[in-house]
Amino acid sequence: MKTENLVAMLAANVEAVSPKAASRQIGLALAASLPLSFLLLAMGYGVRSDLSTAIGWPMFWVKLLVPACVAVFGFTVTQRLARPGVLVRQTWMGLLAPILFIWALGVIVLMTAPPADRAALIMGQTWRSCAFSITAISAPVFVAALWSLKRLAPTRPAVAGAAAGAMSSGSGAAIYALHCPEMAAPFLAVWYVAGMSLPALLGALIGPRLLRW
Repeated sequence: MKTENLVAMLAANVEAVSPKAASRQIGLALAASLPLSFLLLAMGYGVRSDLSTAIGWPMFWVKLLVPACVAVFGFTVTQRLARPGVLVRQTWMGLLAPILFIWALGVIVLMTAPPADRAALIMGQTWRSCAFSITAISAPVFVAALWSLKRLAPTRPAVAGAAAGAMSSGSGAAIYALHCPEMAAPFLAVWYVAGMSLPALLGALIGPRLLRW
């Protein structure tokens, strides 16, 4: 068979893939896995008993919205990396901006607090479990995101895995905020960021093996 004939045969009846296919597939994975993360929170941790009061505190919304922003921009970066030839460009800044914000806020709080109070502001009461709890609650979204990427076409599997980890950990941290009693910005700057970093690191490590074509 001539090369021209082979190319024509392979190209015949090929349908264009919608540019929204990656967003749709990853979105469906999120829709299926987020309820499981909420279920993990409800069964393993419980929602804080004073939630109706806490929602009136500005720091509660900081604690909720910072990881939620990471999740949203993580989704944007992940769906871009799932498509060959699509550039991420400045979208990375969407992931970094919430982290830089909470770090800056944490530094300001520490600098204005009495020296004797600074350790308590960083460690809080739940520093031993916070990061691992966020990682655990992120697990359903993490697995679903990688499953979706496996069915798509990421050309940079390590970076795509890290983005999927950031998306899942941002989701998990926002959900965990409904339970977490901590409100100090320095605590969030250290332990929430650590909890969001673990799935991102894990995604970067397993991405090259799991997502390669």
